[in-house]
Amino acid sequence: MAKNPDEMTNAMLANMKEKTGKALDQWLKIAKASKLTKHGEIVKHLKAEHAMTHGYANLVAHSLLKSDAASTAKAAGGEDALVDAQYAGLKADLRPIYDKLIAGVNKLASDVEIAPKKAYVSLRRSKQFAIIQPSTKTRVDLGINLKGKPPTARLEPSASFNAMVSHRVRLESPSQVDKELFGWLKEAYQEA
Repeated sequence: MAKNPDEMTNAMLANMKEKTGKALDQWLKIAKASKLTKHGEIVKHLKAEHAMTHGYANLVAHSLLKSDAASTAKAAGGEDALVDAQYAGLKADLRPIYDKLIAGVNKLASDVEIAPKKAYVSLRRSKQFAIIQPSTKTRVDLGINLKGKPPTARLEPSASFNAMVSHRVRLESPSQVDKELFGWLKEAYQEA
């Protein structure tokens, strides 16, 4: 049985034609013909129109968009299956928010540890400075440790969201992952 993300991907590729009726190159042509460009849209289309399971639709979408499972697993600290599970089903459309956050965090510093858990992803230096959690089907919550920083309309107190962080930023679109937000993350990183 496959143990790591690369082995799981290879097993899925080996079984794709048997399980789905078509090989990857055939599915890529179908996905490309849909003219969809967003990961979540491609996955939804393949599941709805072609009765694909989420795992195979996700693999085709990643392959089509050139974001193969190996590079995604690397960005997620090698525990891609946990992240995939967080952004499955009704939360699949939130994945671009997570991906944009991780891309920015990887540029923040080379010593950031990205540690996926069952329900969220922890961002650590010497200690945790932030968490990324898909909280609802329409929102990702970014929890940030900025003890002593006064809240703003956007950088709200954590309250009942999560006791591991002092503040929360609600994200409903990748466009909200901006310079201001990375400023707060950089500040929290420097304090960690």
